[in-house]
Amino acid sequence: MWTYVLAFYFAIQEVNKDSRLLPNLTLGFHFYNAFHSDQRTLETALLWLSGGTKMLPNYQCQTRSKPVAIIAGTESAFSAQMGTLLELYKTPQVTYGPFDPMLSDEDQFPSLYQMAPKDSSLALGMVSLLLHFGWTWVALFTSDDLKGEQFLRDLKAELVKNGICVALTEKLPDTKTMYGPSDITFMSRIRVSSANVHILHGEAGTLITVDLWDIVTSEMDHMLHSFHGSFSFSPHKGAIPGFQHFLKTVDPSHYPEDFYFSKLWAYSFDCSPAGSICKKYGVCQPNTSLEFMPGNMDIMTLSDSSYFVYNAVHAVAHVLHDMLLEKIEKGSLENLHRFLKKTQFINSAGDHISLDEKSNQMAQYDIHNAVNFPAGLGLLVKVGEFVSKILTGASLSPQTPRSVCSQSCGPGFRKVPQEGRPVCCFACVSCPEGHISNQTDAEQCIQCPAHEYPNSERTRCLTKVVTFLAFEDALGMALACTALCLSALTAAVLGVFVRHQHTPIVKANNRALSYILLISLLPCFLCSLLFIGHPNTATCILQETIFGLVFTVAVSTVLAKTLTVILAFKVTAPGRRMRWLLVSGAPNYIIPGCSLIQLILCGVWLGTSPPFVDSDTHSEHGHIIITCNKGSVTAFYCGLGYLGSLALGTFMVAFLARNLPDTFNEAKFLTFSMLVFCSVWLTFLPVHHSTKGKVMVVVEVFSILASSAGLLGCIFAPKCYIILIRPDENSFKAQHHKISETGLLF
Repeated sequence: MWTYVLAFYFAIQEVNKDSRLLPNLTLGFHFYNAFHSDQRTLETALLWLSGGTKMLPNYQCQTRSKPVAIIAGTESAFSAQMGTLLELYKTPQVTYGPFDPMLSDEDQFPSLYQMAPKDSSLALGMVSLLLHFGWTWVALFTSDDLKGEQFLRDLKAELVKNGICVALTEKLPDTKTMYGPSDITFMSRIRVSSANVHILHGEAGTLITVDLWDIVTSEMDHMLHSFHGSFSFSPHKGAIPGFQHFLKTVDPSHYPEDFYFSKLWAYSFDCSPAGSICKKYGVCQPNTSLEFMPGNMDIMTLSDSSYFVYNAVHAVAHVLHDMLLEKIEKGSLENLHRFLKKTQFINSAGDHISLDEKSNQMAQYDIHNAVNFPAGLGLLVKVGEFVSKILTGASLSPQTPRSVCSQSCGPGFRKVPQEGRPVCCFACVSCPEGHISNQTDAEQCIQCPAHEYPNSERTRCLTKVVTFLAFEDALGMALACTALCLSALTAAVLGVFVRHQHTPIVKANNRALSYILLISLLPCFLCSLLFIGHPNTATCILQETIFGLVFTVAVSTVLAKTLTVILAFKVTAPGRRMRWLLVSGAPNYIIPGCSLIQLILCGVWLGTSPPFVDSDTHSEHGHIIITCNKGSVTAFYCGLGYLGSLALGTFMVAFLARNLPDTFNEAKFLTFSMLVFCSVWLTFLPVHHSTKGKVMVVVEVFSILASSAGLLGCIFAPKCYIILIRPDENSFKAQHHKISETGLLF
């Protein structure tokens, strides 16, 4: 209240000293106390209308002066009560409280004007501040009236639009003071809220965040601790030139006829001005000034309502000045209304002032921070501004509290809504395999492209390393060297056989078939090199076709050698007439026949769905493995199945002929070689099916080398042993002697 009166006095003094405004006239005034109760309000209004010390309804006891307007009240209820009564006399009422949409109803209050601009952007400004500090979990406390309802609707719409959730909504009762006995539960409701940020809006009696200074000055003793660190939004106002000097120099001696200053000095400084008739207090010191007012109020700060009081005085003065310029009778209140509705001017602070609601919509707010000091002193410090949709000035600090329902999900995680709770309440889960999130509170994780993979924190995608079973790799080099060594060994065995081609052990069991088998084993070993190195279309096609053909030749040759042993036994047995099969070389036709079937299968495979170069992006983390795709898996397993059936049949025939008593009989060696061959490829099938990438290629190469080495070692190692180590046994005479000793000669 003190600041309102001081602003009023300063404005009156400024108008009366301005020679350009109301020249040759002095603007006078009367002060009346305003009360909360309806009865006291009515008494005040009637006392003023009667013009005397007693209330006489419908009578005017004072004819010397006729007030042209009333500047009243911070509370909408008081202004509404006064407005209803003043409307009977068409007396204008200019209010200096916060804007209230209820009072803007021209049908109900045609003679009421609000100095405060319409809070058209207040909700947007508050939401901008919440977003600036990252506060997404708030509690709302609004007055239980029309103004509170409208503000709540506007604010909730902005909160929902910007993803901010409401933890608690409370309606504040219409009370005379926030901290009366009936309102003791207010702070307890704030304390039980899970939010650390509370938005409060309402009249001064129910807590106004729009003009927090009114509360800080009127309720400081009770609420000093509660509002420390809080923010308030107030309509932007410039500095009024000369007002600070007025407050520093004002003294009751300048207004001897006015009791107000004497009362203010007695209340604030516990002293009476010199010459005062009040003897209760001592005489004030000559240098007593409002600048050094003790207690918890900073009266030097211009509050919003004080600023509106200042503007209201100037608005009335400008209206009267305009009326005088048009030479309109001063007492015509209807004409006064016409001028009030259209008056516009620039005040001394440089702000545009208008009483027209349409042009007086506030789009700029000052943001103040309530700061408490020892000894109960509280100050409002301007920390920022909100202009239209831009928030400036407000800054974060390490001590800034957080107010969120759930802690933020960092990069590498995503938010998962919690059922039955607001959208601001969520759980954080790690991004799934192959996905990342590179921002805080991500709604969804982003899948990395096929050629990239997530880092361990799953915050960014890294380029995968292209790899394959290269000759430079240790494993690739070992397999290649093994293949070359075995190929060289095969060539050496072939050379030994050619050099000793006329010996009995080479001539036995069809020398030509031995040569064919050794020659076919050479590409068997060498074809494994096609699986090593960077795959291309040619190597992918040659891998499977050459593998299938050369192994078919090798296995069918073993089958032919086995049948040769059997036919040789049957021809030498008494009463048998199978000599023509052996002499005609029938076993030799097995090789081209079996190979032709495999060639047909390969042709169908290549004609329908040939192998091609493919990339495996999943087998190894962080790697792209270049492999050969089989194309048609069915065709691959058909070719492999045919080869397996041929090998199994050869094994069974060799197994049946293993004990035939003949010179240089190699049936046992053929049986064992096919046992090794079948074992390798039977093991290959499940392993090949369960592996991917380079491992699968290694398994296939190893199977090729192992099965080929099995044929080479099991069939030809014993013969090379006799040829090179025991040449004395390489004759029919020696073998005939061994057979005689065992009793198997026939």
